[in-house]
Amino acid sequence: MVPEQGQRPVYASAGWEIDLARRELRSSGVPVPLGGRAFEIVAELVQSGGELVSKTDLAERVWPRTFVEEGALRVHIAAIRKAFGPDRDMLSTAVGRGYRLLGTWQVRRDSTPAAQAAVEPMQARVDPVLTNLPVARFDLIGRASAIPYLRDLLSAYRVVTLTGPGGIGKTTLALEVARSVFPDLQGGSSLLVELASLSNPDLVPSALASVLGLKLDGEEISAASVARAIGTRELLLVLDNCEHVVDAVANLTEAIVSRCPHTTVLATSREVLRVHGEHVFRVPPLTVPPETGVEPNGALDHAAVELFIARAGALGSDFKRNEENFSAIASICRRLDGIPLAIEFAAAHAVMMGPPEIAALLDDRFKFLTTGRRTALPRHQTLRATLDWSYDLLPETEARVLRHLAVFAGDFLLDAAVAVAGAAASVTDHLANLVAKSLVVADVRGQTPHYRLLDTTRVYALEKLRNGGEYREAARRHAEFYRDFFAQAEAESESTPQAEWLAVYGRHIDNVRASLNWAFAPDGDPQIGVALTATAVPLWVQLSLLGECRERAAMALASLGNGAGATARLRMQLSAALGWSLMYGVGRAREAGPAWATTLELADQLDDREYRLRALWGLCIDQFNNGEIRKALDFADRFVDGAANSTDPIDGMMADRLLATALHYLGDQKSARHHIERVLVHLADLTLKPRIVRFRFDLRVSTHYFQARILWLQGFADQALRAVERNIEEGRASGHALTFCSVLGQAACPIAFLAGDLDAAERYCAALLDHTERHPIRLWNLWARCFKGIVMVKRGDIAAGLEVLRSELGRAGEARFLPRFLLSHGELAACLGEAGEVAQGLATVDEALVRCEARDERWYVAELLRIKGELLLHETQHRSISAAEQCFGEALELAQHQGALFWELRSALSLARLRIGQDRRADALAVLAPAYAKFAEGFEIADLRHAGAMLEQLSAS
Repeated sequence: MVPEQGQRPVYASAGWEIDLARRELRSSGVPVPLGGRAFEIVAELVQSGGELVSKTDLAERVWPRTFVEEGALRVHIAAIRKAFGPDRDMLSTAVGRGYRLLGTWQVRRDSTPAAQAAVEPMQARVDPVLTNLPVARFDLIGRASAIPYLRDLLSAYRVVTLTGPGGIGKTTLALEVARSVFPDLQGGSSLLVELASLSNPDLVPSALASVLGLKLDGEEISAASVARAIGTRELLLVLDNCEHVVDAVANLTEAIVSRCPHTTVLATSREVLRVHGEHVFRVPPLTVPPETGVEPNGALDHAAVELFIARAGALGSDFKRNEENFSAIASICRRLDGIPLAIEFAAAHAVMMGPPEIAALLDDRFKFLTTGRRTALPRHQTLRATLDWSYDLLPETEARVLRHLAVFAGDFLLDAAVAVAGAAASVTDHLANLVAKSLVVADVRGQTPHYRLLDTTRVYALEKLRNGGEYREAARRHAEFYRDFFAQAEAESESTPQAEWLAVYGRHIDNVRASLNWAFAPDGDPQIGVALTATAVPLWVQLSLLGECRERAAMALASLGNGAGATARLRMQLSAALGWSLMYGVGRAREAGPAWATTLELADQLDDREYRLRALWGLCIDQFNNGEIRKALDFADRFVDGAANSTDPIDGMMADRLLATALHYLGDQKSARHHIERVLVHLADLTLKPRIVRFRFDLRVSTHYFQARILWLQGFADQALRAVERNIEEGRASGHALTFCSVLGQAACPIAFLAGDLDAAERYCAALLDHTERHPIRLWNLWARCFKGIVMVKRGDIAAGLEVLRSELGRAGEARFLPRFLLSHGELAACLGEAGEVAQGLATVDEALVRCEARDERWYVAELLRIKGELLLHETQHRSISAAEQCFGEALELAQHQGALFWELRSALSLARLRIGQDRRADALAVLAPAYAKFAEGFEIADLRHAGAMLEQLSAS
């Protein structure tokens, strides 16, 4: 029903009233705060009588002649639903179409003039100030998206509070938003009320009255009297720095919202006001570059870096825009948590010193960062003063909790806070208050809330903790909590997908490090450190942190006594961790064997079947890494015996996996295929479980990359290439860095190269280089650099590629003799021949052949013989056609014996080319045709294309 002209329409339904004249939403007669635009939306919907109003029509009516993004409309709809509270479903959404207001709304006709309906304001001065907002002195950096969003919030809510830690830029952002809104107030005022200097909360209403220029004719100045005086004036009030008088500000704000329908409050406070209708906007830090994965120039895309450079430039700094300085600035911004005030303090020193020197001084940041603007508030003139202001406002009980939380390095759980700081009930309440006061950051995105202190806050609170003599006990409780927290980590890793496991445990790596640093320090407790190291091993395994695991395990072992019982078990566990971490270290692989031998000895002593199998696995892999293939097979057989009575199917599959690997390297591809297929059959029946921790890699993924290798050598090229593609996806999905290295290095890179697909080989190599630079796995990084040189040579850049290959093999040291580098040695010999260094090429290939013979590493011998034959055909003093022919013949015979059809094809191609050069075309055809005929797939790979073309020419002649 449309009301008659001159009447004041009030729509009522189920206790709700929508007063169009007063522009007021009421619940049971009590005004409910709602912003101006949000009220206009409600008014349009209620006057539509329950009919659907499209999004387009609604936007045109509420924002006439203005383009409105859909996001702005959603902000206002959310505000309306919040205002309706338990009756939020009265606002119904037709997805993708529009909205309607449900309910039976009756129109009450009221002839009271709208002007009389509002409370008359008390006397105000005749010429009210329209704005006292200061002019911006700098461009606001990093807040481009926040400003329009806050404008939408101010039209949707009556109270918007910007909150965040000191120095985050709340005031600067609030003033910029207020300046942008002022032109839209249509004669209203946008006023700043600065509260920082107030020490008496009772003076808050007076501060506002003074800014407004109110004359209250002798009436006591109070929240109610100021609100009555404001009346129907259209105002945007910026209440700045509210945290120290927050209760008084809250009372004033509630009085204004209830009595002043056209006044909106924008507050800045380190603590939220907690008033009805308040919308809280937590001002985020400026974006900072991640520690890895960003090019130096890419740092400029992050607002924190942009701010540092802008402020340093404004002060006359002229440091060079180079990689060193950009990296240092990125580090400064990360360590200062992206907090603008702290970054400005740091930038002020760029006139006197370079960014690297500034970064080096941040360990003593409170002494160093003391150069604030002279015009700033006293508490914003030094970094310490900024934090002193917040800390001094805390009651001692909350201050104590904050100090104790400083022992946490990074994220922590509520349970951890309780363990360190005291009783559950009080700590929970105090933690909630510290979050509300912007001293603790809460992450509630997942099922379990996590908390953390910004780094600068943590450094400050940690100093207080140490100075108060509380640090040692807090650090002990911290270490004990994480020792117990990780006690079940390994067991859970056996049944939980890695991503889920890491979501629970991965984010606590910095706390483990902090606990261990304390435990092994002079005033720490090494016994706790040893126990924590043993329980934390699965974390280093899952994150592929080989070097860290090695150092921590070695330190724990050095601190461990020689007693029996529990000590023996800890030594066994730590020895296994040490052995695993040493196996993949450059120049350290030969040290892994003794650690695994100790593990096996202790497992036998303790009759621990699980660790016995781990030790046998480790000793088997250790022999692979050292090229002792026959010894590796012996350990694989012992593993088979040990797993014979196991009820865990994983153990049987691992036995077949080890046998397949040993037989593959020995050159018995048929038997290797038999055992790898046994694993595949069981994997198909097995529920997907990662099992990375026990044997240190993903069994499913590792089986597939060895399957691809075996298929390739047997001549099933298409199947092998498909296996590689699937393996890359599952390896990436596994999230395990070391496993993904093996996916790329054991199968994807070499198979793409051997297929002649140099584009794919380069792509996989680049992925491996990037992966091993983001994760500290140096051995695979060296292998990838060698492989890059090989591809460069194959692309035709012989000189540069050969230099890379030689250099990286040299850097690998003893590790260059590991089986994974055998392809690099063979290709190095071939490259040397292409470069005219035939003698060196022959020496290289002969050294490789001698090593292979001594170690029974025969899987690549046929290819080495073929490469040697090609070298012997070069026009040098070493040229010998008969010797080359003998090499090709031996290679062909060995490949046939091993069931390695791909090597057989390559050897046949080389021998056929020699026969053609001798004008023995029939002999060439007789050599090549049988090998080619054995293939049933893979005819698009380079060698089969060459063989097919050669056979066509031979047949034609």
